[in-house]
Amino acid sequence: MRRITVYIDEKEYNHFLELTKHLSYVRKIETDEEPSTEGIVKNIETGLKEVELFKKGNLKTTSAKDFLNEL
Repeated sequence: MRRITVYIDEKEYNHFLELTKHLSYVRKIETDEEPSTEGIVKNIETGLKEVELFKKGNLKTTSAKDFLNEL
């Protein structure tokens, strides 16, 4: 899969974004928009659920040392 970066004027941004959403070959669209409060809360809730799963032994994690070695 390949990636491109497009710099576009603010006034055309929404129109361009809508166009790309309708292209069948576009698999993922990442924007530089600030996350909404709802999105932030959802991410925090997901993280807390993952912590609970880890504490119960239902989720395997990577050690900090292995994580840093991957960087």
